[in-house]
Amino acid sequence: MASPAKERTWTVGELADELGVTPRTLRFYEAEGLLTPRRSGNNRVYGARDHARMRLILRGRRFGMTLAECREIVDMYDGAASSEQRQLRTLLGRLDEIAADLRNRQADIRRTLTEVNDVAAQCRERLTELG
Repeated sequence: MASPAKERTWTVGELADELGVTPRTLRFYEAEGLLTPRRSGNNRVYGARDHARMRLILRGRRFGMTLAECREIVDMYDGAASSEQRQLRTLLGRLDEIAADLRNRQADIRRTLTEVNDVAAQCRERLTELG
């Protein structure tokens, strides 16, 4: 009988490098209970579950989600298959809020850029007059 394939693991440094974070960040999320690496002596050994959870956390943080919101999403990730619908609804609701906020910010930036361009045009015009 063939032995099952060995699960990929990472040290704290390897996972930090792969995900573009610091080892301190990984230790922070571990202290918050979001990651649960196993120990090999004094070393942390991260498995596929921790890798997937960390990717979800980082994506949520990039989207502007709070740590509590990230926790809710990643905790549902570990739940029963029946929680997938709840996870997706929760995530979609938050993504809709984030998208609306980004659209509002985008509109604000457009208005500000228009104002900057108008003032710059007035400055150029005045410089030409003084010229």
